[in-house]
Amino acid sequence: MTATTEINKIISKENLVYNKTSVLLDNEMHYCPGCTHGVIHKVIAEVIDEMGIQDKTIGVSPVGCSVLAYNYIDIDWQQAAHGRAPALATATSRLMPEKYVFTYQGDGDLASIGCAEIIHACNRGENIVVFFVNNAIYGMTGGQMAPTTLEGQVTATTPYGRDCKVTGFPMKITEMIAMLPGTRFVTRQSAETPGAVRKLKKAAQKAFENTRENKGLSFIEIVGTCSSGWKLSPVKSNEWMKENMFPYYPLGTLKDE
Repeated sequence: MTATTEINKIISKENLVYNKTSVLLDNEMHYCPGCTHGVIHKVIAEVIDEMGIQDKTIGVSPVGCSVLAYNYIDIDWQQAAHGRAPALATATSRLMPEKYVFTYQGDGDLASIGCAEIIHACNRGENIVVFFVNNAIYGMTGGQMAPTTLEGQVTATTPYGRDCKVTGFPMKITEMIAMLPGTRFVTRQSAETPGAVRKLKKAAQKAFENTRENKGLSFIEIVGTCSSGWKLSPVKSNEWMKENMFPYYPLGTLKDE
Protein backbone atom coordinates (compact mmCIF):
# COMPACT_ATOMS: atom_id res chain seq x y z
CA MET A 1 0.00 0.00 0.00
CA THR A 2 1.43 3.37 -1.05
CA ALA A 3 1.53 6.41 1.22
CA THR A 4 -1.07 8.15 -0.97
CA THR A 5 -3.44 5.21 -0.70
CA GLU A 6 -3.02 5.12 3.07
CA ILE A 7 -3.77 8.85 3.36
CA ASN A 8 -6.87 8.52 1.15
CA LYS A 9 -8.08 5.70 3.37
CA ILE A 10 -7.59 7.77 6.52
CA ILE A 11 -9.52 10.74 5.12
CA SER A 12 -12.32 8.67 3.64
CA LYS A 13 -15.87 9.64 4.54
CA GLU A 14 -16.48 6.75 6.93
CA ASN A 15 -13.43 7.80 8.98
CA LEU A 16 -14.42 11.45 9.17
CA VAL A 17 -14.74 12.71 12.76
CA TYR A 18 -14.96 16.44 12.04
CA ASN A 19 -15.71 18.63 9.04
CA LYS A 20 -15.88 22.39 8.69
CA THR A 21 -19.44 23.60 8.30
CA SER A 22 -20.32 24.92 4.86
CA VAL A 23 -22.06 27.89 6.54
CA LEU A 24 -18.58 29.20 7.43
CA LEU A 25 -17.13 30.64 4.25
CA ASP A 26 -13.54 30.07 3.08
CA ASN A 27 -12.68 33.79 3.10
CA GLU A 28 -9.52 34.62 5.04
CA MET A 29 -10.53 36.36 8.26
CA HIS A 30 -9.10 39.82 8.94
CA TYR A 31 -8.93 39.40 12.71
CA CYS A 32 -5.67 39.66 14.63
CA PRO A 33 -3.92 36.45 15.78
CA GLY A 34 -5.56 35.15 18.94
CA CYS A 35 -8.76 37.16 18.48
CA THR A 36 -11.87 35.50 19.89
CA HIS A 37 -14.15 36.64 17.06
CA GLY A 38 -13.09 33.86 14.69
CA VAL A 39 -13.97 31.14 17.20
CA ILE A 40 -17.35 32.74 17.92
CA HIS A 41 -18.11 32.98 14.19
CA LYS A 42 -17.34 29.28 13.84
CA VAL A 43 -19.65 28.39 16.74
CA ILE A 44 -22.55 30.42 15.34
CA ALA A 45 -22.08 28.94 11.86
CA GLU A 46 -22.04 25.39 13.22
CA VAL A 47 -25.22 25.90 15.25
CA ILE A 48 -27.03 27.40 12.26
CA ASP A 49 -25.93 24.46 10.11
CA GLU A 50 -26.84 21.77 12.66
CA MET A 51 -30.26 23.32 13.29
CA GLY A 52 -30.94 23.50 9.55
CA ILE A 53 -31.87 27.19 9.63
CA GLN A 54 -29.35 28.70 7.21
CA ASP A 55 -32.02 29.98 4.83
CA LYS A 56 -34.11 31.32 7.72
CA THR A 57 -31.41 33.24 9.63
CA ILE A 58 -30.64 36.95 9.38
CA GLY A 59 -27.63 38.48 11.13
CA VAL A 60 -27.15 42.15 11.94
CA SER A 61 -23.51 43.23 11.98
CA PRO A 62 -22.20 46.16 14.02
CA VAL A 63 -19.63 48.88 13.66
CA GLY A 64 -16.40 47.56 15.13
CA CYS A 65 -13.90 44.76 14.55
CA SER A 66 -16.68 42.39 13.46
CA VAL A 67 -18.18 44.81 10.93
CA LEU A 68 -17.21 42.34 8.17
CA ALA A 69 -18.93 39.34 9.77
CA TYR A 70 -21.03 39.00 6.62
CA ASN A 71 -17.88 37.92 4.77
CA TYR A 72 -17.51 34.84 6.94
CA ILE A 73 -20.95 33.38 7.74
CA ASP A 74 -23.05 32.44 4.72
CA ILE A 75 -26.48 33.78 5.69
CA ASP A 76 -28.49 36.92 4.96
CA TRP A 77 -27.05 39.99 6.69
CA GLN A 78 -27.89 43.59 7.40
CA GLN A 79 -25.45 46.32 8.41
CA ALA A 80 -26.50 48.61 11.25
CA ALA A 81 -25.28 52.06 12.17
CA HIS A 82 -23.06 52.21 15.24
CA GLY A 83 -24.95 50.81 18.23
CA ARG A 84 -28.26 50.45 16.38
CA ALA A 85 -28.22 46.72 15.67
CA PRO A 86 -31.01 45.93 18.20
CA ALA A 87 -33.29 48.48 16.54
CA LEU A 88 -32.67 47.01 13.10
CA ALA A 89 -33.11 43.49 14.46
CA THR A 90 -36.39 44.54 16.08
CA ALA A 91 -37.78 45.74 12.76
CA THR A 92 -36.56 42.64 10.93
CA SER A 93 -38.01 40.23 13.48
CA ARG A 94 -41.36 41.99 13.60
CA LEU A 95 -41.68 42.17 9.82
CA MET A 96 -40.49 38.57 9.32
CA PRO A 97 -41.39 36.69 12.51
CA GLU A 98 -40.59 33.35 10.87
CA LYS A 99 -36.89 34.28 10.70
CA TYR A 100 -34.12 33.70 13.23
CA VAL A 101 -32.68 37.16 13.80
CA PHE A 102 -29.52 37.89 15.76
CA THR A 103 -27.18 40.80 16.40
CA TYR A 104 -23.43 40.49 16.79
CA GLN A 105 -21.94 43.38 18.77
CA GLY A 106 -18.85 44.43 20.69
CA ASP A 107 -18.64 46.26 24.01
CA GLY A 108 -18.18 49.69 22.44
CA ASP A 109 -21.04 49.18 20.00
CA LEU A 110 -23.49 47.66 22.49
CA ALA A 111 -22.58 49.04 25.90
CA SER A 112 -21.57 52.57 24.89
CA ILE A 113 -23.22 54.23 21.90
CA GLY A 114 -25.83 51.45 21.71
CA CYS A 115 -26.68 51.22 25.41
CA ALA A 116 -30.15 52.72 25.06
CA GLU A 117 -30.94 50.51 22.06
CA ILE A 118 -30.05 47.25 23.80
CA ILE A 119 -31.74 48.14 27.09
CA HIS A 120 -35.06 48.95 25.44
CA ALA A 121 -34.93 45.96 23.05
CA CYS A 122 -34.35 43.69 26.04
CA ASN A 123 -37.06 45.36 28.07
CA ARG A 124 -39.55 44.91 25.22
CA GLY A 125 -38.60 41.25 24.94
CA GLU A 126 -37.97 41.27 21.20
CA ASN A 127 -37.76 37.74 19.78
CA ILE A 128 -34.09 37.98 18.80
CA VAL A 129 -30.69 36.68 19.88
CA VAL A 130 -27.87 39.03 20.91
CA PHE A 131 -24.21 37.98 20.84
CA PHE A 132 -22.22 40.48 22.89
CA VAL A 133 -18.41 40.21 22.68
CA ASN A 134 -16.72 41.85 25.66
CA ASN A 135 -12.96 42.35 25.40
CA ALA A 136 -12.93 45.48 27.59
CA ILE A 137 -11.56 47.77 24.89
CA TYR A 138 -12.32 49.49 21.59
CA GLY A 139 -10.36 47.24 19.24
CA MET A 140 -10.90 48.60 15.74
CA THR A 141 -10.35 52.29 16.50
CA GLY A 142 -7.05 52.01 18.33
CA GLY A 143 -7.55 50.54 21.78
CA GLN A 144 -9.51 53.21 23.62
CA MET A 145 -11.32 52.72 26.94
CA ALA A 146 -14.70 51.02 26.63
CA PRO A 147 -17.56 50.92 29.17
CA THR A 148 -16.34 47.46 30.21
CA THR A 149 -12.67 48.43 30.63
CA LEU A 150 -11.51 47.29 34.05
CA GLU A 151 -10.43 49.61 36.85
CA GLY A 152 -6.75 50.40 36.46
CA GLN A 153 -6.61 48.92 32.95
CA VAL A 154 -4.28 50.78 30.59
CA THR A 155 -5.76 51.80 27.23
CA ALA A 156 -4.99 54.45 24.61
CA THR A 157 -7.24 56.91 26.43
CA THR A 158 -6.35 55.79 29.97
CA PRO A 159 -2.53 55.60 29.77
CA TYR A 160 -2.27 55.61 33.58
CA GLY A 161 -5.08 53.10 34.03
CA ARG A 162 -8.83 53.59 34.28
CA ASP A 163 -9.67 55.95 37.15
CA CYS A 164 -13.22 55.16 38.24
CA LYS A 165 -13.49 58.48 40.05
CA VAL A 166 -13.23 60.15 36.65
CA THR A 167 -14.75 57.65 34.21
CA GLY A 168 -17.12 55.63 36.35
CA PHE A 169 -16.97 51.90 37.00
CA PRO A 170 -16.77 49.04 34.47
CA MET A 171 -20.30 48.34 33.31
CA LYS A 172 -21.76 44.94 34.03
CA ILE A 173 -24.26 45.22 31.20
CA THR A 174 -25.24 41.54 31.31
CA GLU A 175 -26.28 41.76 34.97
CA MET A 176 -28.35 44.83 34.12
CA ILE A 177 -30.05 43.05 31.24
CA ALA A 178 -30.83 39.96 33.32
CA MET A 179 -33.07 42.09 35.54
CA LEU A 180 -35.29 43.19 32.64
CA PRO A 181 -38.61 41.32 32.31
CA GLY A 182 -38.33 40.90 28.53
CA THR A 183 -35.22 38.71 28.64
CA ARG A 184 -35.63 34.95 28.83
CA PHE A 185 -32.08 33.61 28.58
CA VAL A 186 -29.05 35.60 29.74
CA THR A 187 -25.63 33.98 29.99
CA ARG A 188 -21.94 34.85 30.04
CA GLN A 189 -19.54 32.47 28.34
CA SER A 190 -16.00 32.40 26.91
CA ALA A 191 -14.17 30.60 24.10
CA GLU A 192 -10.56 30.13 25.16
CA THR A 193 -10.61 26.32 25.64
CA PRO A 194 -12.40 23.40 23.94
CA GLY A 195 -14.62 23.03 27.01
CA ALA A 196 -15.55 26.69 26.96
CA VAL A 197 -16.35 26.48 23.24
CA ARG A 198 -18.70 23.54 23.86
CA LYS A 199 -20.53 25.51 26.55
CA LEU A 200 -20.79 28.52 24.25
CA LYS A 201 -22.16 26.35 21.45
CA LYS A 202 -24.77 24.86 23.77
CA ALA A 203 -25.83 28.37 24.82
CA ALA A 204 -26.08 29.53 21.20
CA GLN A 205 -28.26 26.57 20.30
CA LYS A 206 -30.56 27.25 23.24
CA ALA A 207 -30.84 30.89 22.22
CA PHE A 208 -31.93 30.05 18.68
CA GLU A 209 -34.34 27.44 20.04
CA ASN A 210 -35.89 30.21 22.16
CA THR A 211 -36.40 32.23 18.99
CA ARG A 212 -38.11 29.24 17.37
CA GLU A 213 -40.43 28.96 20.36
CA ASN A 214 -41.07 32.73 20.37
CA LYS A 215 -39.90 33.05 23.98
CA GLY A 216 -38.38 36.50 23.65
CA LEU A 217 -34.87 37.87 23.82
CA SER A 218 -31.80 35.70 24.48
CA PHE A 219 -28.56 37.47 25.40
CA ILE A 220 -25.15 35.81 25.26
CA GLU A 221 -22.09 37.69 26.46
CA ILE A 222 -18.74 36.22 25.41
CA VAL A 223 -15.75 37.41 27.42
CA GLY A 224 -12.96 37.58 24.85
CA THR A 225 -9.46 38.84 24.23
CA CYS A 226 -7.90 41.67 22.22
CA SER A 227 -4.22 40.86 21.79
CA SER A 228 -3.56 44.00 19.76
CA GLY A 229 -5.38 46.37 22.12
CA TRP A 230 -3.98 44.74 25.25
CA LYS A 231 -0.45 44.64 23.74
CA LEU A 232 -0.07 40.97 24.69
CA SER A 233 0.55 37.72 22.83
CA PRO A 234 -2.46 35.43 22.27
CA VAL A 235 -1.28 33.11 25.07
CA LYS A 236 -0.65 35.98 27.48
CA SER A 237 -4.01 37.51 26.53
CA ASN A 238 -5.85 34.35 27.59
CA GLU A 239 -3.92 34.34 30.85
CA TRP A 240 -4.71 38.01 31.49
CA MET A 241 -8.37 37.42 30.70
CA LYS A 242 -8.61 34.57 33.21
CA GLU A 243 -6.76 36.49 35.91
CA ASN A 244 -8.48 39.84 35.47
CA MET A 245 -11.67 39.59 33.38
CA PHE A 246 -13.23 36.45 34.82
CA PRO A 247 -13.24 37.65 38.45
CA TYR A 248 -15.12 40.83 37.48
CA TYR A 249 -17.21 39.21 34.74
CA PRO A 250 -17.86 35.70 36.13
CA LEU A 251 -18.97 33.05 33.67
CA GLY A 252 -22.32 31.32 33.95
CA THR A 253 -26.01 31.64 33.25
CA LEU A 254 -27.74 34.52 34.99
CA LYS A 255 -31.29 33.82 33.78
CA ASP A 256 -33.08 30.94 32.09
CA GLU A 257 -36.86 31.02 31.93
